[in-house]
Amino acid sequence: MTDPTPEMQRDAARADLARLRAGLAAGLTPEQSARLQGSTDEEFAADAVAFAAELGGDGSAPAGNRVGGPRGGDVGAATGVERGAEEYRAKHPKRESRPLPTGTNASNPFAVPTYVME
Repeated sequence: MTDPTPEMQRDAARADLARLRAGLAAGLTPEQSARLQGSTDEEFAADAVAFAAELGGDGSAPAGNRVGGPRGGDVGAATGVERGAEEYRAKHPKRESRPLPTGTNASNPFAVPTYVME
């Protein structure tokens, strides 16, 4: 097998870049974009839209770029920050704080006096 020429390497890099651009524009991940087939930018774009539609997307918006990230199970279907905070407080009641220690070893409860002052 012969080594690829610089022109072949350039063409392969351009094709990889075209795949990535078309895939990201259609909402695919870079791993999914590597599966696109074609020889021109238009062919890659058409394949990306078709592939995104097969995966359940509409091919118009990136799937991974949602504002706020994934929701936790403790937020539920809340809309807005205040509503989500209310639901969180309802599911996670505030704990009662313990009284602070008093006495000679108030700062370190594990301290044991090793000497006595006279």
